[in-house]
Amino acid sequence: MLVDSHCHLDRLDKDPSQLHEVIQAATDAGVEHLLCVCVAVNDYETMLDKVKAYDNVSVSCGVHPLHQEDACSYDELIRYACRDEVVAIGETGLDYHYSPESKAVQIQSFIDHIKVANETNKPLIIHTRDAREDTIELLKQHKADHTKGVLHCFTESLEMAEAAMEMDFYISISGIVTFNGAKELKQVVKALPIERLLVETDSPWLAPVPHRGKQNQPAYVKEVAQYIADLKDIPLEELARITTDNFYRLFDRIERSHV
Repeated sequence: MLVDSHCHLDRLDKDPSQLHEVIQAATDAGVEHLLCVCVAVNDYETMLDKVKAYDNVSVSCGVHPLHQEDACSYDELIRYACRDEVVAIGETGLDYHYSPESKAVQIQSFIDHIKVANETNKPLIIHTRDAREDTIELLKQHKADHTKGVLHCFTESLEMAEAAMEMDFYISISGIVTFNGAKELKQVVKALPIERLLVETDSPWLAPVPHRGKQNQPAYVKEVAQYIADLKDIPLEELARITTDNFYRLFDRIERSHV
């Protein structure tokens, strides 16, 4: 069985009655658990309302670096983070590619999320793009090695991945790895130890080949996993088993699904 370690079910272009079909399609594809990731604390309750009926869906809480217009105080963040249903903090991180002008605000938000992760002993979900040095340096400065986490939808260098793994972080790979232009990422994935890998869709975005151009959905994590297995020249079943074990090891507040 597989898991989708990072998706945004509340962002799917579907009405609520169709969400069941999306989750059922994932189950039918062999996906036993989905982690629905929050991008703005202001939207947390709405997200939770959409998915709380599903036992095979867990949730995180945080503020995406590109959603700083929805930034919240440290006190508000930790108030939500302490809730029992929240299994992880984020997504948080740094994105200098799309929003370099908000660098200072992003950094402070990231620091707050790291501190909350340490205080609640919940893992971090990190978005990072064109901010390699600052991401690793802030994790080191603020003792992120005291907690665990994942660099999600990873597209950066092997050196950055190795620095994160030294701090007990995992590396999650999305459908980007299937894109023709992702030559460097393919080489990075080949080099990464499978014991540190997760797989994800980041749906509704970044649909993998052969679904490019469609709205992404958790069922498509199977294509991502198959592509990674082929890159590593191992059976899909082996990759699924190990990455699923990794998922439950990292997000250890999630009770393993039996579907």
